[in-house]
Amino acid sequence: MDSALAVRALDESTWAAFAELVEANNGVWGGCWCVGFHVKLGKGRTAAQNRAEKEQRVRDGETHAALVFDGDRCLGWCQFGSPDELPEIKSRRLYEKGLTTLPDWRITCFFTGKGLRGRGVADAALGGAIAEISRLGGGVVEGYPEETDDRKVSGSFLHTGPMAAFEKHGFTRTRPISPHRWVVTRTVA
Repeated sequence: MDSALAVRALDESTWAAFAELVEANNGVWGGCWCVGFHVKLGKGRTAAQNRAEKEQRVRDGETHAALVFDGDRCLGWCQFGSPDELPEIKSRRLYEKGLTTLPDWRITCFFTGKGLRGRGVADAALGGAIAEISRLGGGVVEGYPEETDDRKVSGSFLHTGPMAAFEKHGFTRTRPISPHRWVVTRTVA
């Protein structure tokens, strides 16, 4: 990890840096603005609507992310929140089939800006998310990473994070929910 990296929570004071990174990267995956796990993204929703939704959630304290900074520049993030805050997850049918109890927290999404990968941003963001979850009371945390199995995987498929990062941070594989995606869990004090 780059020693100059710092992690800060997404809030009103960091919104401008977050928004600058999103805007520099086409709204993230064509205009998601990191609301795809908050609400169902369907036809007719615009990037402007997603931006307004995310900004309102930040103002209302209804969204959480660990933002990674190099100085004043936001490089990427890891989004997390309660199941109520982040109800939309990938592979829902298989997820619900094996569900016994909901976790206290979900880690749903990672993003690193174009040209900024390979600096440890995702690792720093995941560590920051775990620290923030601990500060907020801890509990059972789930993630839904992609297992790369030494295969080349496009960054767009790794938006839920790479398995290696979760395992490095003490998560355990619980059950598969797609050919290459797993539910992983860890209890945070």
